[in-house]
Amino acid sequence: MEIPDMASLKLQSRPEMFDFEGISMTHFFTDNWEKLKNFQARPDDILIATYPKAGTTWVSYILDLLYFGNDDLERQTSKPIYMRIPCLEACFQEFSTVTGTEMADNLPTSPRLIKTHLPVQFVPKSFWEQNSRIVYVARNAKDNAVSYFHFDRMNMVQPDPGDWNSFIEKFMKGKNVFGPWYDHVSGWWEKKQTYSNLLYLFYEDLVEDTGREVERLSSFLGLSTSVEEREKITKGVQFDAMKQNNMTNHVNLPFMDFKISPFMRKGKVGDWKCHFTVAQNEQFDEVYKQKMKKTTVRFRTEI
Repeated sequence: MEIPDMASLKLQSRPEMFDFEGISMTHFFTDNWEKLKNFQARPDDILIATYPKAGTTWVSYILDLLYFGNDDLERQTSKPIYMRIPCLEACFQEFSTVTGTEMADNLPTSPRLIKTHLPVQFVPKSFWEQNSRIVYVARNAKDNAVSYFHFDRMNMVQPDPGDWNSFIEKFMKGKNVFGPWYDHVSGWWEKKQTYSNLLYLFYEDLVEDTGREVERLSSFLGLSTSVEEREKITKGVQFDAMKQNNMTNHVNLPFMDFKISPFMRKGKVGDWKCHFTVAQNEQFDEVYKQKMKKTTVRFRTEI
């Protein structure tokens, strides 16, 4: 994906959201839909799936280092993570002539690491047919909402979030790009019950003990990484290290305004307490209880 200078951007305004097969989307993720649906996965592909702002870049970087950290120093120092691990549904014609599906098709690596924010029902069926491995990362709803709010503030290819009060109302109604958080995390959780090649990780577990989760990933992927390698990776993917690393912090993306907020902001569990009022928290808990009553997936809002 070639990234132009700010001066050459053609984006006049933020995109509008619309209903797309029951999910709120913007044209940036639906314009390439036919090619997305017909995308040909391979048996050794690894798909990293998340709701936006749930640890996508973090887990992407861990996987990248597990597979390619030792062999390819140039990859780690000159290629931003979003080029190494393309977002399958991305179609940013204003900024790039290459779509996410084309980037994935052209990846030179084996395995190909690919990411998506799609709800489970939108994933190209070839991933299931090929029995590709999938790593899903879920983050508790309150922290996820806060992170998504700040992301939408600084990301010009997302709809304007408005203020925090209006954003949290929309979040509770599921009116965010990629649909309701509740359906996303529980839809993927249900899939895990019938699809054995899916590892379901929790952001909170990654924060609590990154090394343990790196080991879990290693084991799921059938990789024999040494203790030393895993320790090196664990150190390299700590939040502050990634925030300073220009290959992982998205600082080169022209449609993100770092003067408003960094792409990587705090990376903490429990930051929601700095944003929710008492009334908002009570209302959120009520809505949460209703929306999540049929699923067995459980989250921690503090560790």
